[in-house]
Amino acid sequence: MSKDLKMIQRIQSVFLLLVAISMVTSTLFPIWLQVNPDQTQSMEMTAWYTTITDTVKESVISQSNNSYIGILALITAAMAIYSLLQYKNRKKQLLVNMINALLMGLTLGLAVYTSFQSNESFNPTVGGAFLIGFYSIVFGLIMNLIANRFIRKDEMLIRSVDRIR
Repeated sequence: MSKDLKMIQRIQSVFLLLVAISMVTSTLFPIWLQVNPDQTQSMEMTAWYTTITDTVKESVISQSNNSYIGILALITAAMAIYSLLQYKNRKKQLLVNMINALLMGLTLGLAVYTSFQSNESFNPTVGGAFLIGFYSIVFGLIMNLIANRFIRKDEMLIRSVDRIR
């Protein structure tokens, strides 16, 4: 059997691929949305910008930079792909995944913090709604944790087989 085919057969490879896909998805879709009570303005936060839009005139009122969220999300996606390619070295894979989990947690924290800061300046009386970009970060974090579990399970299986020999 080909070594590349072996990598695909491992379930943690699927989970790591899902981590990468979900983190890229978080950069493509909105993370948070808030509409003021009279519905004349809306604030949308993506991984790259927070934009306040006049919904009546359909024009952008202001836009602020959030590129740190997008950059972190792309770094975590790249690290997930790198970890996926390290299938021969489970210890290295675990280390990369643990660092990646920290970075994803930081990305999630920054997204929540930025949304609350934006909400304070826009309309503090009403909370906004988290959208698919936010939930894709959460999904990626969960998939990373599940991948780590299966990598540890493989490592314990290899160690038990070595003890039997």
